Amino acid sequence: MLKGLSITPPVVGRISIGRVVEKNGKRLPQKDDQFTITSQIQMGEGWVLHPLDERLRKEAGGKLREIPIRLLFNDPALNLRAAYSLFDRETGRPVCVGNGETCRRTTKAGTEVLPCPGPDACAFSKGACKPYARFNVVIGDDDALGSFVLRTTSYNTIRTLAARMEYFRAASGNLLACMPLELKLRGKSTTMSFHTPIYYVDLVVREGKSLEEAVAHAKELGVQRKAAGFDQAALDEAARKGFANGAFEELEEDVPAVVEEFFPEAGNSDSDHAAIPEPASLRDRLEAKVHPAANS
Repeated sequence: MLKGLSITPPVVGRISIGRVVEKNGKRLPQKDDQFTITSQIQMGEGWVLHPLDERLRKEAGGKLREIPIRLLFNDPALNLRAAYSLFDRETGRPVCVGNGETCRRTTKAGTEVLPCPGPDACAFSKGACKPYARFNVVIGDDDALGSFVLRTTSYNTIRTLAARMEYFRAASGNLLACMPLELKLRGKSTTMSFHTPIYYVDLVVREGKSLEEAVAHAKELGVQRKAAGFDQAALDEAARKGFANGAFEELEEDVPAVVEEFFPEAGNSDSDHAAIPEPASLRDRLEAKVHPAANS
């Protein structure tokens, strides 16, 4: 295994609550009130839709606000990785990732472990650091280990998903990966949002089932998996070692899209997507570094 390379769950698609659009020559994050499921291919007009998007949208009768999913791991921290994150807007690379106690920061001496006071009290970040999370889920039965990733900087989403997973794991007797669940888009308004709706992601028992029925289903599936030789504890441990193998999770090729969509120069951290102008120069600079011949 290559040291320094974080080994993350295989990703076959993305889940978003909005998109990046071009207006007046600038690329802007734009909010939405529904989920969109895309492939990992981005064309000039945006991300290419995944076939599951059309199928689930038809079943929903229009707007996609619930997605039936299951989780890969019993450990909530493996499904949802959240940290205070700072990206260098000149290079697009992650600079500092922390949890409010300690952080891993890129310095001239390499990657160092330093105290992390959190974004509000951090002099180093100068207000540019904020929570950033990746949530990997499985949709459908085509690929048992292939996941769709939901990226978010929403405190509401991160807190809600973390709480729900801990509760479901406890209620099911550590059978979180066997629970029939769904992502549900919820709206709320606050004084900070000037009473306009903001949207966050919740994790609930799949529609049509009670919590007791979902737990019974999880126990039955757990027995079936064990009889088949499926080792969930070993899978969790393999994922834990893979994440620990690298200092930063994002691949360099994925960072430009992440910075563009989630780390504009100014934004509303209470929303997954804030419609704040994003300079086009960052993408141009990064693409020029990766493909110098094509941009010369």
